[in-house]
Amino acid sequence: MTQLSPARPESLLENAQNGFSARVDQQKTPTAEKKIILLTPRGFCAGVVRAIDVVKIALDLYGAPIYVRKEIVHNRHVVEELRAAGAIFVEELSEAPSGARVIFSAHGVSPAVRVEAQERGLKVIDATCPLVTKVHLEAVKFAKQNHTIILIGHENHDEVIGTLGEAPDHMILVSTVEDVDKLILPNPEKVAFLTQTTLSLDETTSIVDRLRQRFPLIKGPKSQDICYATENRQVAVKAVAPMTDLLLVVGSKNSSNSLRLVEVCQRSGVASFLVDDESDVKLEWLENVKSVAITAGASAPEHLVEQLIDFLRKNGFGALEEIEIKEEDVRFSLPPELTQIQMSATSI
Repeated sequence: MTQLSPARPESLLENAQNGFSARVDQQKTPTAEKKIILLTPRGFCAGVVRAIDVVKIALDLYGAPIYVRKEIVHNRHVVEELRAAGAIFVEELSEAPSGARVIFSAHGVSPAVRVEAQERGLKVIDATCPLVTKVHLEAVKFAKQNHTIILIGHENHDEVIGTLGEAPDHMILVSTVEDVDKLILPNPEKVAFLTQTTLSLDETTSIVDRLRQRFPLIKGPKSQDICYATENRQVAVKAVAPMTDLLLVVGSKNSSNSLRLVEVCQRSGVASFLVDDESDVKLEWLENVKSVAITAGASAPEHLVEQLIDFLRKNGFGALEEIEIKEEDVRFSLPPELTQIQMSATSI
């Protein structure tokens, strides 16, 4: 039975940021020496839950096929499950027939994509994460004010491509402090910055600090663009890193937020690997390891975590300790394209 431990590890409390609670639940076998530390929060964020629900509800309402531009979220297992249910994933709208029903992914799209969809008579359901939409709206606002917008993000990421498309003539992408040092701007007094929502908090802070040094009048968003789930999962990793020998992050290789979790742990001096599922784990990683921490990126399903725990238990890790850094209760409503139809159906 899971019990609340009265003792909280000092390293966890020292590393958790202000405002973050910490709870430790332990499941132990009497003779177990090797331990699994399960981090909470982990896995699906509100935007991912919403995006997956959009595809499933659309399939229920309209039947297959439903076209989805890009991967709905960056996780191979999720995409494969939805593909089996009747979703057809395409890279560009030109791959969908005229008049088809198309879902935009959680990472958002540029205005040019929306125009193309309208011109081709596509029936669009927009599953863009509301936190990404917030960044798009900020880009439009700063562009109307004739600011040069510095977007902090990773080149060619789907989210970054969509955000750049909101104000291509006003926006410059940077990924490192070195990129900031190379900037030559038309008016250093009219500058703003925005960020991709799935970045490393530490790296982004360094880049923003350098931007403020170079451009003291730079404006930023009213609230940070890095999403709550990205922040919470990184804080949990930093808090638990001193307590473990190894961190396994469940997530796909194209998941930005999952990759950042690996990097955060490695910068703490603890070995960390990204695994799509338990089949990616190499047994040599577990040699001389007494404790393995597990977390999952914001687009990784919980059943993959459960399978990884089963795998580790079969390989000698008999104790399970769950550590909760912060409780998450964020929920996003469905897009209006679906809520209106659902309301009409219930009124009949």
